[in-house]
Amino acid sequence: MLFKLAVVFMLLLVIGSLFSGLVFLYRDKGNGDRVVRALTVRVSLSLLLFIGLLLAWRYGAYSQ
Repeated sequence: MLFKLAVVFMLLLVIGSLFSGLVFLYRDKGNGDRVVRALTVRVSLSLLLFIGLLLAWRYGAYSQ
């Protein structure tokens, strides 16, 4: 159950980072580094989540 909550939390963080990138893009009109940083955080979180899911599947932590 704890693992499922962690996955949901990570997905919420990814969506939040994507939304913040959209807000920064709108506010900065494309001039600034905040959009790049927000999207870099999103990609990093997504990669971390993917690796975590692969490791959990490999070691049997996610059985249902």
